[in-house]
Amino acid sequence: MTAPLTILGIESSCDDTAAALVRHAPGRQPEILSNVVAGQAALHAAYGGVVPEIAARAHVEKLDLCTEEALAVAGVTLAEVDAVAVTAGPGLIGGVLAGTMFARGLAAAADKPLLGINHLAGHALTPRLTDGVDFPYLVLLVSGGHCQFLAVHGPERFERLGGTIDDAPGEAFDKVARLLGLGQPGGPAVEAAARSGTPRIALPRPLLDRAGCDMSFSGLKTAMIRARDAELKDGALPMGAQADLCASFQAAIADVLAEKSDRALAACGFRPAAFAVAGGVAANGTVRGALAEVARRHGTAFVAPPLALCTDNAAMIAWAGIERYRAGHRGDTDLVARPRWPLDAEAAPILGSGKKGAKA
Repeated sequence: MTAPLTILGIESSCDDTAAALVRHAPGRQPEILSNVVAGQAALHAAYGGVVPEIAARAHVEKLDLCTEEALAVAGVTLAEVDAVAVTAGPGLIGGVLAGTMFARGLAAAADKPLLGINHLAGHALTPRLTDGVDFPYLVLLVSGGHCQFLAVHGPERFERLGGTIDDAPGEAFDKVARLLGLGQPGGPAVEAAARSGTPRIALPRPLLDRAGCDMSFSGLKTAMIRARDAELKDGALPMGAQADLCASFQAAIADVLAEKSDRALAACGFRPAAFAVAGGVAANGTVRGALAEVARRHGTAFVAPPLALCTDNAAMIAWAGIERYRAGHRGDTDLVARPRWPLDAEAAPILGSGKKGAKA
């Protein structure tokens, strides 16, 4: 049997500083030895969203502390680590730079290989870490900055079947939370409010009248502005209206994702080992339930990682490093930080709002 691999993962692509140790021996279930995450929600709360400069500075302050804690919790020394894996993109460039520079220094000082990991690959490969899913499988990667269907044929072979042409669902959740005076991050805040609401408000289901798996959520956000204004009484929302708006918005998101997932499963061209969901929005219970029902109708296993592994974390980066190492990579000497980094390099770019360029 091939010797087990122990890899240190480092993640700093947005507003979570994270470090983790993952160990794997072929034929056995991977072990997450530690998974440390230092969130920044309190730092950004007053601004209604993530401030890139504040996030980057916080990463600089926390990267070494998170790494020390991850090693201590795992009971592993840096000398016992086989390689260092770090998110090299896509993400907020200040945070990605902070992580890659830290990992460069750490790997050089310890004389360990350095592996640059695509953050999206970390999410897309998480079903293999948590559930041992075989290739090929279909994954819906749905988060604050990304939304796309990926056929995962191998650890480094991803085929995009469709994605958002504007806002990602997590971004829409954040904007709706601000619109309704809820806290951040918006996903959990909207979901919590929706529990006591009724999805009675008519909202559009964008792009369901268009063939294919592409999605759009910008118009849904605009429709929410109109819906909120229609609910106002004497300049304020009546009791229960906020919850009903959240429930209606959440139902619209779930309906769009479910219908597009149905189409993706029908169009992928192979029998997937599973239909998986990954990314921060995968933590939403209504979305999970809708997607699980789609998989059931197709007779396909449904995989949703534990909530702690849906949001940004370093365990997924360490695991992607193990996959990359097993594929024969022994270090990336030309590692650079990349704000944009599509998984499917052959697919035509999906354009974002216009100001940020191609999302993927």
